Amino acid sequence: MAFTRATGKHRRPGRMHRSTARAAGVAALATTGVVGSLAAPALAAEPEVERSGITPVVSIGDSIAEEIDAQALAQRQAAADAAAREAAQEAARERAAEAAKEAREAKERAAREAERKRLNTFVPPITASYVSTAYQAGSSLWSSGSHTGIDFHASSGTTVHAVGVGTVVEAGWGGAYGNQVVIKMHDGTYTQYGHLSSVGVSVGQLVEPGQQIGLSGATGNVTGPHLHFEARTGQEYGSDMDPVAYLRAHGVDV
Repeated sequence: MAFTRATGKHRRPGRMHRSTARAAGVAALATTGVVGSLAAPALAAEPEVERSGITPVVSIGDSIAEEIDAQALAQRQAAADAAAREAAQEAARERAAEAAKEAREAKERAAREAERKRLNTFVPPITASYVSTAYQAGSSLWSSGSHTGIDFHASSGTTVHAVGVGTVVEAGWGGAYGNQVVIKMHDGTYTQYGHLSSVGVSVGQLVEPGQQIGLSGATGNVTGPHLHFEARTGQEYGSDMDPVAYLRAHGVDV
């Protein structure tokens, strides 16, 4: 009776082929540390080495191979999770940096706006007063023949304010103006406050809008207590301009 050798798809892989394939997988996983302590004891339960006559081959069971695959999958998942956490942390750092930048820029804008408002704020030199003598009013009382400023009604000792931000350039006796203060304003114009009973600032001092610079009085060439106020293009006498128009241009209702 003749026997025919099985071929084609019905032929099972030889033991040598299966063992060689598994050995190759184990060798690859061992280099990454996957096999570790799990594979070593289990491998001991299997036949340690098959001799093919050429290369020793490690033979492992299907359950051990599945566990090794599971470990490899777990390691890949752990690496993916670590990468995702790092990406999330980096995104959080970038958001925090952007928020800090926006907060810093908002603070800088607020500071610039506050400074702009401070520089552009003007107030009357006398609170709750009125103009008692107009600009360029004619009289023999003034050497030029006309009034170079305006007079605000004020009894002696009334607080006199700087009308805006500036630096004091004169503080003391001013001849016909009596005790006076002259301030160079931040825009390069000048304001003058005359006939003061006392001066409360000194040359070089920076003043703010509404800051007290002295008290009204009747010093110099006067007929009674009041505040003489001038707006000028320069520091010296004769560079006057309309004080009412000047104050109104800066938002002060006179």
